[in-house]
Amino acid sequence: MAKVHFYGTGRRKNAIARVFLMPGQGNLVVNDKAVPDYFGRRTLEMIVKQPLEVTGAIGRFDLRATVCGGGISGQAGAVRLGIARALIQADPNLRPVLKKAGFLTRDPRMTERKKYGLKKARRAPQFSKR
Repeated sequence: MAKVHFYGTGRRKNAIARVFLMPGQGNLVVNDKAVPDYFGRRTLEMIVKQPLEVTGAIGRFDLRATVCGGGISGQAGAVRLGIARALIQADPNLRPVLKKAGFLTRDPRMTERKKYGLKKARRAPQFSKR
């Protein structure tokens, strides 16, 4: 018999997370490592767990996520969005709670591209009168 799992994709900056939620005891694994080992910082660990805490699903689901691209902060935000989307698949009644907390909104901010004639996206070459 096939295992029941719920899927959600999360993106933030250049990070992309594929999140699988399965009914279980609350094991959180990101890229084959436990969440505290992978992210290292308590703040990033809290960001990842926020959707589970708000919905009261902290011990009901096992989490397996694969993340690539970006830095660890963007990856944590991507995992959070993926978890929120997977929770909605698991229980559509959680949508208003997650929406009110702001976990379903994709953060549109991306790095601005470098323009020709400039050193960086907006940094112009240094001006000298002589």
